[in-house]
Amino acid sequence: MRTMLGLFSVALASLVVLSGCASSSFPPAPAVAADSEYSYVIGPGDTVNIVVWRNPELSMSVPVRPDGKITTPLVEDLQAMGKDASTLGRDIEKALEKYIREPVVTVIVTSFVGPYSEQIRVVGEAAKPMILPYRQKMTALDVMIAVGGMTEFADGNKASILRTGEGNKQYSVRLSDLLKRGDVSANVEMRPGDVLIIPQSWF
Repeated sequence: MRTMLGLFSVALASLVVLSGCASSSFPPAPAVAADSEYSYVIGPGDTVNIVVWRNPELSMSVPVRPDGKITTPLVEDLQAMGKDASTLGRDIEKALEKYIREPVVTVIVTSFVGPYSEQIRVVGEAAKPMILPYRQKMTALDVMIAVGGMTEFADGNKASILRTGEGNKQYSVRLSDLLKRGDVSANVEMRPGDVLIIPQSWF
């Protein structure tokens, strides 16, 4: 795992350098990017509240383990990662059918992390580079507020978004105009899996 994280960090560092040199060739990021059909997908670290109708002894909150599975009474090692709450509820119902007649299960996600493939990553000259859970209609401004803005060495108008959901296509984004000039036209929506790259100014 550490080796994989190290390789990922090196790759992202290379992207930061490249974006600082060639960001002018990237097309502007589309202002609207969110998918209206988006459903939250459960990931490791999430907490799910499972309610089994008329069976309070089987109802409880459980964490999603690092392997993406959950364990509840009568249901062991059920895959939760990559599913929405409704799908997970139906899968638990199928597992409980061996013990309960016509089980009715409701799953509510109460703590949100999401799978790695849908998280937003902020690298480069952010005040606090970090990984954020994606939320519907999340914008670049929301992301920058979460990471505390940019460092004094950032070249915000040469920032870019690496969109993994579009085959790693890269778009330019004008963070300096957005944050320092209040130009709301520079605000753009994020998509699950986006990497926001903020290069260092060279002068």
